[in-house]
Parts: sequence; structure tokens; C-alpha cells
Amino acid sequence: MMLPDTADPHDLSLPILYQDEHLVAVHKPSGLLVHRSPIDRQETRFALQTVRNQLGRHVYGVHRLDKGTSGILLFALSPEAGRTLSQAFEAQQVDKRYLAVVRGWPDAQGEIDYPLSRQPDEREPGPVTPAPPQSAHSSYQRLATVELPVAVERYPSSRYALLALTPHTGRRHQLRRHLKHISHPIIGDATHGRGRHNRMFAERFAVNRLLLAATGLRLPHPVSGETLTLHCPPSAEFLHVLTELGWGDAWQDASRL
Repeated sequence: MMLPDTADPHDLSLPILYQDEHLVAVHKPSGLLVHRSPIDRQETRFALQTVRNQLGRHVYGVHRLDKGTSGILLFALSPEAGRTLSQAFEAQQVDKRYLAVVRGWPDAQGEIDYPLSRQPDEREPGPVTPAPPQSAHSSYQRLATVELPVAVERYPSSRYALLALTPHTGRRHQLRRHLKHISHPIIGDATHGRGRHNRMFAERFAVNRLLLAATGLRLPHPVSGETLTLHCPPSAEFLHVLTELGWGDAWQDASRL
């Protein structure tokens, strides 16, 4: 299945990855908000409303992906299933897997145990009381590396890596902030990344998105309790970058849970 690259305002449906009578999983393209946000008041299309219209029934959000992140997005089809799924995410009973292209060559594998300050939800009214940093834990596996003969900073060449990432806690923008913390920011991250590298990828590979994709979810089914494992390949645009970097097959096994 060829998945879309970025949100198309003329496309009124999202690819369905899994559906039963209690939940539905779709592929959210990069550039699509999960729900309305005061930060992006000009946006008129949202994943929640799109799936609601697509299925002709109410759907209930249970987790979220950043606007720039593509991949698996899960909705419940009843309030009861929604509460159970939300509790599973909050209790860290959901295993998540992501793919990311980052600057530099991290270690072959690693753990990032670095507390993160709380970032307020844009829907929260009024000022947010400062709070101590919250514990945050992520792990990664390096899948592939490349060194391009392009001088982006002070060196004559530039190094990049493909990582499989697992966030073990659910802090806001956790993976993006953790990768910045270890000095290997995700390509295309305008907030936590490096502008020169982002611009080089835009010019060289015609990609203007965050190179972060949610490729796997494993969770207890909200009704049966049985383990449900979902997979989502990267979108066509993401795969184009991987192919151009010589990583066409590197993601396939390690990106799965």
C-alpha cells in the first residue's frame, strides 16, 4: 500500500490500517493536525474530523501525533473503548516504535533517560503553573548511516543516521527533545533541529517535512484484552529519502515491534 506523503486538502479520507467494531487505526500524513489547535487557527482539516466523516460515525481520540509526524494514529469508536485505550496509554501499557533520520552518527544503540519540563497543552486556558521536570525515557537502535560529500557546517562532509526509536514515557515532543539533548536532532525539526541541515535536505531531496514516522503500536485490545500489534510503513516521500540515502530496505525489520 502506497501511503500519502503529506496532507492533501482535497483528499477527504485517510488510509485505514486496521478497523473493528471498537477502534480504528489510520495513517496520518505529515502536516495534518489531530484536532483543532489555537496554535494553527488557519487550519481547516483535522484527522479526527476527517475520520469521523469518512466512517460516518463519532470517533474518540486516545493519543496524538505531532502535526509534522506521520504514521499510526488510533481512534476509539465508543466512549467506553476510548476511556480504556486512554488509560492504557497513560499507564504506559502501549509499546510504540518510530523511525527517524537524524544528524550525525549516534552510538549503535542507546538509552536516553533525561527529564523534560512540562510543555502545556495549547488547549489549556490561562497561564500554566511551573512544575519540576518530569521523568522521560527513550531508547534507540541505529539502523544505517551515510556520509554525504556536502559541506553543511564546518566539515567537508555531513553524516546522517536512520534510527528506530521507542519512547517508554509519553512526554510532549519527547523524541524530538531527547534527540536534541544527545546532539542528534531529527531532520526537518524546525523547533529542535538544525536549520542548515533541514534546508540541505529540502534542496537536495525535495523534502520539507519532519523525518519522523510512527511505524508500530502494540497494545491490549480495549475489549478482549488480547495483544493487538499494528504496523505502518513510512510514506512515499519518507521512503524516497531513505532510498536516496541508500537505506531502501534498512528500516523494514527493525522498525517493527
